[in-house]
Amino acid sequence: MAARNKARKRAFQILFEADQRGADVQSVLADWMRHARTDPRQPPVNEFTLELVEGYADHIARIDELLDTYSVDWPLDRMPVVDRNILRLAAYELIWVDATPDAVAIDEAVQLAKEFSTDDSPAFVNGLLARLKDLKPTLRRETR
Repeated sequence: MAARNKARKRAFQILFEADQRGADVQSVLADWMRHARTDPRQPPVNEFTLELVEGYADHIARIDELLDTYSVDWPLDRMPVVDRNILRLAAYELIWVDATPDAVAIDEAVQLAKEFSTDDSPAFVNGLLARLKDLKPTLRRETR
């Protein structure tokens, strides 16, 4: 499982970088992949990282809509950038990656929040993702 943990962390870093730069997440992913091929010090982007980032990219609008709708008193644009991107990644995995148990997706997101964000963030991330888990059967529809 350590490999999947590292893959999630890299996917989070790619989403975070894209958000900070105001860049397309797939462009940032391509940059990471290019650097991994040309710089031996750069770790490769593994298949699971690729799956997570591309999956998120396929559902960006719906994920942001869900986070904005179900985060009480925290509009998406007011969330700390770290929390927003942890939640984006975890929401994709929770809702669309059936191979990942819900508890694992939530726990991994909470661990990222503990590592990269504030003391209050793990509880916020856990609470919002638990809400999405409860509503999961109705959340996969795409916005039109």
